[in-house]
Amino acid sequence: MEKRSMFGRWLDRFSKAKILVIGDIMMDRFIWGKVSRISPEAPVPVVVVDKETFLLGGAANVVNNIHSLGGKVSLCGVLGDDETGQRLLEELTGIGVGVHGIFVEPGRQTTTKTRIIAHHQQVVRIDRETTDHLKASTLKHLSEFLKKNIRHFDGVVLSDYGKGLLTRALIHTSIREARERKKFVLVDPKPKNVFFCKRATVITPNTAEASAASGIPITDLPSLKKAGKMLLSKLQCDVLVITRGEEGMAIFESRQDPFLVPTVAKEVYDVTGAGDTVIGTMALALATGAGFRNAARLANYAAGVVVGKMGTATVSPEELAEVIREKM
Repeated sequence: MEKRSMFGRWLDRFSKAKILVIGDIMMDRFIWGKVSRISPEAPVPVVVVDKETFLLGGAANVVNNIHSLGGKVSLCGVLGDDETGQRLLEELTGIGVGVHGIFVEPGRQTTTKTRIIAHHQQVVRIDRETTDHLKASTLKHLSEFLKKNIRHFDGVVLSDYGKGLLTRALIHTSIREARERKKFVLVDPKPKNVFFCKRATVITPNTAEASAASGIPITDLPSLKKAGKMLLSKLQCDVLVITRGEEGMAIFESRQDPFLVPTVAKEVYDVTGAGDTVIGTMALALATGAGFRNAARLANYAAGVVVGKMGTATVSPEELAEVIREKM
């Protein structure tokens, strides 16, 4: 009962937390329909469309998760000068997200992932994106924004989807500026960028990303522990959290045995965006003083909710509180 009440107090404090998310902004588009026949033109299903939905994706989904849980959040990143970019700005502004750190780069295409869903099964995904390096002028604007504004936040999240925003220089700038101002930095990295993230507070790869970054195929508990300890040492971070899907997560800290957190999901329906939920919830929990292990527990509870939903989903404070009541 005491632990449940402690978790509840942290949850109540989420509304006081201020988080800056830096990363690749995307739109997740879902086309929903039914299949009743195969095309005469090729052996592919014909999807008759019922509806379309548009959801915040990538770093914008991290922001949406933080907002859904009641936290104050701003987003820093780049959009293209296109209709999707404008729609994203309107969506973010509409829910009260700070957008002063978002810059529009002419000629760039805003990343859009279109998923065609028939009878609750994904048939195909279509991606539109530009992954080229940002223009020097755009990088200058981003760096200036970070140096001027990081001090206003409790912590920083770097959400790397490999779309060209988080270069070595921008990652280093973000971590250095945050650390100098005694702010925590959480990073959800792509394997190719993971070693640019040294000295971040928390790094949260999934099992596949940890395998790729460490060069150790994670197939069982011994290989998980070996890969985790190696990455923790090389990355010089305070905490390494390996998210393991249906198996929960593993937490690695210096001079301590790995701490395994089992999943709390009743049913795993769709893992899309679960990593965004984990890092967003952890950021809020750390901002309220929960500590690394308890922050990971809260994040695990939140992930257990979203994987039971279809598509890019979020969790509400009420849903998270209900899971805490059930599990404590």
